[in-house]
Amino acid sequence: MAAPEERDLTQEQTEKLLQFQVDLTGIESMDQCRHTLEQHNWNIEAAVQDRLNEQEGVPSVFNPPPSRPLQVNTADHRIYSYVVSRPQPRGLLGWGYYLIMLPFRFTYYTILDIFRFALRFIRPDPRSRVTDPVGDIVSFMHSFEEKYGRAHPVFYQGTYSQALNDAKRELRFLLVYLHGDDHQDSDEFCRNTLCAPEVISLINTRMLFWACSTNKPEGYRVSQALRENTYPFLAMIMLKDRRMTVVGRLEGLIQPDDLINQLTFIMDANQTYLVSERLEREERNQTQVLRQQQDEAYLASLRADQEKERKKREERERKRRKEEEVQQQKLAEERRRQNLQEEKERKLECLPPEPSPDDPESVKIIFKLPNDSRVERRFHFSQSLTVIHDFLFSLKESPEKFQIEANFPRRVLPCIPSEEWPNPPTLQEAGLSHTEVLFVQDLTDE
Repeated sequence: MAAPEERDLTQEQTEKLLQFQVDLTGIESMDQCRHTLEQHNWNIEAAVQDRLNEQEGVPSVFNPPPSRPLQVNTADHRIYSYVVSRPQPRGLLGWGYYLIMLPFRFTYYTILDIFRFALRFIRPDPRSRVTDPVGDIVSFMHSFEEKYGRAHPVFYQGTYSQALNDAKRELRFLLVYLHGDDHQDSDEFCRNTLCAPEVISLINTRMLFWACSTNKPEGYRVSQALRENTYPFLAMIMLKDRRMTVVGRLEGLIQPDDLINQLTFIMDANQTYLVSERLEREERNQTQVLRQQQDEAYLASLRADQEKERKKREERERKRRKEEEVQQQKLAEERRRQNLQEEKERKLECLPPEPSPDDPESVKIIFKLPNDSRVERRFHFSQSLTVIHDFLFSLKESPEKFQIEANFPRRVLPCIPSEEWPNPPTLQEAGLSHTEVLFVQDLTDE
């Protein structure tokens, strides 16, 4: 069944189908490969990214556009490409050397390409099997820092698919750098351009930055998707028309100022798409919130009707229970008041007699109650602070639960035994003078 379908394809589509199946994904089903490519309008780069996302268990980044009329705009399908060519030979000596070496270079690269092509049938490229993509990224970061230092743009510490998804979620530009270890311009680019302070500042403030070596399986897999022509290679990716799209390609040895200008140009030319996507996302969120509110309102109305029906059946039972609870609360409150009154009377009976005003060891204390009333009584210096508490507790106008505070210095007197004060101090130990004004703070509601 697959053969007739393949005959309907053009030669270019057949080549893409074979490349997508054999070289990039390893999918056994030809029908599945064709279906995936057709979903992405035979855009092999987008199809590979979709496949990478599925393999890593993350949502697809290259989602097909929603079902709405297709607006044809040629600008939407152009990728800005900037290639820096190597300088041409200068002078008679330079051109002579170039012409002499040309046949050797042509022969060398031709034989190398034939050898690599034949080797693909004998031994699969080990880079085609990605087993630890995060490990590939971390390994490249360490080797980069060992060779070029720690002054570099902040690397995204995750897989390529994760970087795509983060850039999509955060609506940010994603700059992808593929490092060719064996290329003659890689060292100069990394050392002089990528690590330049002004380049670092631009990348760190305006975009996410993902980088990997093409000698690593993860970098090689991304290389097969982006299809770079030379190194150094940079690709600017962003969310455009609801799919992650390459909007700029920079290839060759580019200088820092030129790199900044090119990146700024690409971002300025595509900023409107991010702004539009933010507005659409906000509109979708608002629509979703509105729909959710409507659903919640409907469910609330339904629950209210059910609740009314339930309440009709339970109303009599509820009233009966309520009456019982009220009666029990009244009884409990009466018992509590009775117990409280008995406790006040007991405390009053246990109070030691008030010292006479002539007693030099007596302390005159004026208490300011929470209801702004004042109470005055004398105590003995040797008496415990508990006596003060018991006296106040025995008063009818005193609150049920309270604490006693002194004003100079402001402090809470430890009148009740606690872990810190198992035996409350005496008035003299508490530092009270012959005449004191103490404040009673109501703690009943705390």
